[in-house]
Amino acid sequence: MNTIKKELAVAALRNGTVIDRIPSSVLFQAVRLLGLEKSKCHVTIGNNLHSGKLGTKGIIKIADTEFPETVLNRIALIAPTAVVNTIRDFEVVEKRPVRLPDTLTDIVKCDNPKCISNNEPMSTKFEVTGHDPVTIRCLYCNHTVAGKDAQIL
Repeated sequence: MNTIKKELAVAALRNGTVIDRIPSSVLFQAVRLLGLEKSKCHVTIGNNLHSGKLGTKGIIKIADTEFPETVLNRIALIAPTAVVNTIRDFEVVEKRPVRLPDTLTDIVKCDNPKCISNNEPMSTKFEVTGHDPVTIRCLYCNHTVAGKDAQIL
């Protein structure tokens, strides 16, 4: 009998959050969006891991931390395939895909230099106009940009 051993590429997590199915090309953008470079918690980042759906993927594990849905959903702008797992006592208690909100406030900078949001102290606001691929439109100047090309604040 041929026994195939599978090995976890990343250690199990007792409590916290795991964000899986992040395209490898945007993994470190996702880390920045979550502010993990300043985190005091244990953070494990795996990149270029095998994925049947994506080819390669990234994964982020954050110990003893659960993020509000509004924070996690920011990742949907750059990684709409991402899945969030909440872990308690080594068990997945919730698994959900990220969801792109209809309106993005103070997440993306408009790259139109004439836009009022670049010339006055105010919040930026974008409307999601497409989901596959992600496209967004500035609510002030109507400038449209692909999610992957957006200047994330």
